[in-house]
Amino acid sequence: MLRKILIGIVVVLIVIQFFRPEKNQSKDFSKDITTVYTVPEDVQTILKTACYDCHSNYTTYPWYNNFQPMAWWLQSHIKDGKKHLNFSEFAGYTAKKQAHKMEETWEMVEKEEMPLNSYTWTHAPAQLTKEQRTLIIDWARNLQLQIESSL
Repeated sequence: MLRKILIGIVVVLIVIQFFRPEKNQSKDFSKDITTVYTVPEDVQTILKTACYDCHSNYTTYPWYNNFQPMAWWLQSHIKDGKKHLNFSEFAGYTAKKQAHKMEETWEMVEKEEMPLNSYTWTHAPAQLTKEQRTLIIDWARNLQLQIESSL
């Protein structure tokens, strides 16, 4: 009986390898935040390292994305991250939404809720130093104020 269960599990694991989610790798940056606002190079570097995999339309996938069910799990995280904030679609947001997203950005970074621990465990460069956090917080606050002043 145990042998049949193990064989069944192995068969399921093999079969699911053929069902892969679509990759998040769009090359369309026409609505990227950088098309409407200045993002300093040091901030942009941090965003690309610690944020863009889940909060943009272009993800750099780790090696384990080649195996199911990991690819589904990653795709779920990416979809959820983009639902909350998508830097690749930022120019398409209303000014009010842009200001709110910047407020959420600095608050989440300040509270150390972003980047997620589950992300930094496997992406060591995404672990932000205190100085990097301060840089992101200051930039996002200033951008929030800039956007709000134009409302």
